[in-house]
Amino acid sequence: MKKYVQSKMGFFIIAVVLLWFKSYFIYVNEFDLGIQNKLQQFLLFFNPLSSALIFLGIALFAKGRRAGIWIILIQMFMGVLLYANLVFYRFNNDFITLPVLTQTSNFGSLGSSIADLVKWSDMLYLMDIVILIALFIWSRKDWSTSRMKFRTPAIILTAGALAFTVNLHLAETDRPQLLERTFDRNYIVKYLGAYNFQIYDAIQSLKSSTQRVLADSSDVTVVENYTRSKYAAPDEELFGIAEGKNVIKIHLESFQSFLLNYELHGEEVTPFLNSLINDNKDFTYFENFFHQTEQGKTADAELIMDNSLYGLPQGAAFVTRSKNTYQALPAILKQEQEYTNAIFHGDSKSFWNRDEIYKQFAIDLFFDDTYYDMSEEQVIGYGLKDKPFFEESIPYLESLPEPFYAHLMTLTHHHPYLLDPGDATIAPAETNSSSVNRYFQTARYMDEALEKFFEDLKESGLYEDSVIFLYGDHYGISENHNEAMSEIIGEEITPYKYAQLQRVPFIIKVPGVEGMGTVSKFSGQTDAMPTLLHLLGIKAQDYILFGTDMFSENHKGYVPFRNGDFITEEFSYIKDIYYDTATGEELKETAEMQQVREKVEHELSLSDKVLFGDLLRFYTPTEDWEPVDTSEYFYPAKSKVDLLTD
Repeated sequence: MKKYVQSKMGFFIIAVVLLWFKSYFIYVNEFDLGIQNKLQQFLLFFNPLSSALIFLGIALFAKGRRAGIWIILIQMFMGVLLYANLVFYRFNNDFITLPVLTQTSNFGSLGSSIADLVKWSDMLYLMDIVILIALFIWSRKDWSTSRMKFRTPAIILTAGALAFTVNLHLAETDRPQLLERTFDRNYIVKYLGAYNFQIYDAIQSLKSSTQRVLADSSDVTVVENYTRSKYAAPDEELFGIAEGKNVIKIHLESFQSFLLNYELHGEEVTPFLNSLINDNKDFTYFENFFHQTEQGKTADAELIMDNSLYGLPQGAAFVTRSKNTYQALPAILKQEQEYTNAIFHGDSKSFWNRDEIYKQFAIDLFFDDTYYDMSEEQVIGYGLKDKPFFEESIPYLESLPEPFYAHLMTLTHHHPYLLDPGDATIAPAETNSSSVNRYFQTARYMDEALEKFFEDLKESGLYEDSVIFLYGDHYGISENHNEAMSEIIGEEITPYKYAQLQRVPFIIKVPGVEGMGTVSKFSGQTDAMPTLLHLLGIKAQDYILFGTDMFSENHKGYVPFRNGDFITEEFSYIKDIYYDTATGEELKETAEMQQVREKVEHELSLSDKVLFGDLLRFYTPTEDWEPVDTSEYFYPAKSKVDLLTD
């Protein structure tokens, strides 16, 4: 036995076993993959084997002791890949894709978030490397210096391929058309493993990169026919009611609707926002409004809200499709009603590639961090604190030519929810998660910043004559904190309950229109753009939009999620299971449910075709439409004095 352990083949087998069992341990303890039966449990255990045999088996083609070095290097590479996914998953509840890796310009701002996600216990995941290095040093002197016969590594690679074939066959038995139908990366990892997922993702990325070349005008006709069939005519009394009015859009970072009217330690967490939805007669609150973002998170929310397209299944269109043709809300307002468009964000203009994508949207002015006082006491986490951000934005808002479209993005309420002690006005929660505990403090801080901003808007004279709406961009608490969240809301966080928690606020004031209080219609971020267009007197039907007007009697009340799940007022489809939306009771599929599921899958695939194929370059929405000329837009660090005196 000792002699076998000291051999090259023995070293290889030990490496395979270590990688296999480490992968399975991480799958079980770090990822929530929704295992529902014994076959899925077996596949979760079995699927790392094929990857270990194939990738480590390649090293056996090397001569002599170099095979051992190759094995260690491959083991390290696969370990780093798995650990990177682990850290990414702890916050995003998702896996790294190739398009995400192209977003390296964002990584510089992620330091505090990443540090919060790394644990000391993660050192255990290095043990396989330590063992292999020690074993190699101890045994290499006994290894043959010659190369293995070709047959041996070839047999091992064949065995790995056979293991994968068996794995895929069993997976297809449990989940038919696994690689063709699913929008959910969790399924691929659950059935085929993290390493095989990375290969699958690379192939998908390669396929998507060819779609633009192969696309033609007939493709957009199919999409146009679908969106026209889904169109919901506006409420006649509201159509054009806000024409020519300013639009002030406030982006509530990581804000989930459960925070509204929630009390912690006997105090309202968000008293100002609560006053808007409970007591203010100007505002309408859509209580069943859901975010529909995926890996792009905030960037996805911006894309969806301004284009009524879904985000991509992998990565963010802001980065991978920044050169596409868009017919975004700001561009439409500029061409149809001569709006001035401005974005306000207390962070670097290159984050999420915004300084490129905003040109495609026809953004005239981008107030990035160069326009604000970014001194140390004013900055935390991802950028400028919300209170100075809103305070310093008021003069810029007042300087904008009217009518204007202004998009203001908050930052403080962002993972890991850091706040200077002097800024905290409510005690943290008391759960086993520091992120969840701090979440309420930064939410309160943002609420206080909003209250002061609204006072300043009224004082400036901008409040009365502006459409003002606030929306949540994406979840703040991921599934990895379900145990802590169950303490907060007082019930178990099942997949059904987690899906219900994806509600984010949509709160809107329209000048001259009395607020409707709380509206229970089910809607999502894709619905915001057609709603706003109709309020401003612009026909949404002319454009390729996947949402429908939320004020319309014919609003389509099913809300697709990017992974293919969806929610309606009557039933929800979450991780292959149907639920009664009101009670959470599991339901059997009916013809109506199947029809909605197929419609959701079709709609997501059409949106993907628009983005991957850059189909809007073939579409002219109106007779006078002019494609956006990006050369007309540039975002320098312009002097504040020059800006205000232009």
